[in-house]
Amino acid sequence: MLALLPLIRRLTAGLLRVNLRHHDAGRAYMPFTPPRTPAACVPAPGAPRAARAPCFLAGDGRASEVPALAAVHTLWLREHNRLAAELKALNAHWSADTVYQEARKVVGALHQIITLRDYVPRILGPEAFRQHIGPYEGYDPTVNPTVSNVFSTAAFRFGHATVHPLVRRLDIGFQEHADLPRLPLRDAFFRPWRLIQEGGLDPVVRGLLARPAKLQAQHQLVNEDLTERLFVLAQPDALDLASLNLQRGRDHGLPGYNRWREFCGLPRLETAADLSRAIANRSVVDKLMDLYKHPDNIDVWLGGLAEDILPRARTGPLFACIIGRQMRALRDGDRFWWENSAVFTEAQRWELGKHSLPRVLCDNTGLTSVPVDAFRTGTFPQDFVPCSSIPGLDLEAWRETFPQGDARPFIAMGPAAARSCNHPGEESWPA
Repeated sequence: MLALLPLIRRLTAGLLRVNLRHHDAGRAYMPFTPPRTPAACVPAPGAPRAARAPCFLAGDGRASEVPALAAVHTLWLREHNRLAAELKALNAHWSADTVYQEARKVVGALHQIITLRDYVPRILGPEAFRQHIGPYEGYDPTVNPTVSNVFSTAAFRFGHATVHPLVRRLDIGFQEHADLPRLPLRDAFFRPWRLIQEGGLDPVVRGLLARPAKLQAQHQLVNEDLTERLFVLAQPDALDLASLNLQRGRDHGLPGYNRWREFCGLPRLETAADLSRAIANRSVVDKLMDLYKHPDNIDVWLGGLAEDILPRARTGPLFACIIGRQMRALRDGDRFWWENSAVFTEAQRWELGKHSLPRVLCDNTGLTSVPVDAFRTGTFPQDFVPCSSIPGLDLEAWRETFPQGDARPFIAMGPAAARSCNHPGEESWPA
């Protein structure tokens, strides 16, 4: 990531670099990979057949994989630059690096808030959220916030079962777009031109807000565009994402399904009848027993994914436990967690708590109406509200009112340090 920083930052302005060749009705796109980088994405129609096109450049190499990922990466690039410009206007004496670090710190806090407050409760369900996460009680130095093997390799990959086989682009009335028909996912892999030449971010974002994710059906967990037609850069043939997940778990040495159920305090499963209490679809149970012979042998990604989903959730009890425990560790073991009293001032925490993903959408796209809850499928217009009614953070809480020479250092959320924007009398992190 450090090697990427000079490529994605404008070092003289505190901003992230943007695309100089294309814009989205005046709004920024991510830059392309540098000319010296081998072009790897699929070219637009009309380009030479043997040619490859540049990909979007971001801190994550998957930013061009599908339009939804590209849209979300672009959304946060725009939000960083919006915040940076406003912070600079409030604090003209700040250096470019201070502007960058403070905007980055705010964006990091917004990611924490939106993820844990708004997204995670939707995937765990209210009961599992209370059981495995609960309220914040402050930084705990005894908690290890390291991301666990089973979380990253299996449990959090439950989302692969929610990927819809169609990319839906909607018009301003949140209806099927006359000029942008439904697009098979396989025709969208690593095609940045789909975003640039086919309507920009707004139609894709409308589709994400007003059309549901794939139904998590036990008999068809992952759509065929991911298991039969997955296109990955530098691979000549299509890949199978489900097989990759199973093999990755084995490569990483993950114990089997029953071991993780025991870890979470769930009962062991010994027979097909036992397994049927966790997985209601009997034909799926029979297939698993035929393939694995015993629940001990079931790969944890497959076993957890096939479990009956908890009420008002998108996961079963095993993945709810693993994801919930991981999220709590990430929160409680992080001394830079946004709610920790030494990270932001009280006024800043109050403003951050008002912000939301709908507000980010309003500030960085052409949408004028959004659902109050961006993580629940909304029906337009009854489930949508005007952007003018969505609160956001007031950056006045970040205005420095003390003399420039009185500033004190703080440890930034990253490798570099910048000056604190804490107000006088408020504690900073020690250097």
